Amino acid sequence: MSIFEIIMLLCFASAWPFSIRKSYVSRQNAGKSLLFMYIIEFGYLAGMLHKLFYNLDAVFCLYVFNFTLILIDIMLYYRNAMLAEKARKKLQTQ
Repeated sequence: MSIFEIIMLLCFASAWPFSIRKSYVSRQNAGKSLLFMYIIEFGYLAGMLHKLFYNLDAVFCLYVFNFTLILIDIMLYYRNAMLAEKARKKLQTQ
């Protein structure tokens, strides 16, 4: 278990709740990059697989936590896109 890996994962994890809150409250995807979130998600998946196959320790839980935070933000991205589409359709029918 590396203290530096733990610090890195905690620092990354501290930023995602703000992003999730912004996505949830604003109901918009402005400033969000779905590709970026998927790339980061893939990186955490790779980290989790490394832990599972080579070095399973408690840090695995931090990878899962970070992965879950980004997954929530990705789901909110799709929700917000759906809300925006509904709003566009509503404006077109008026």
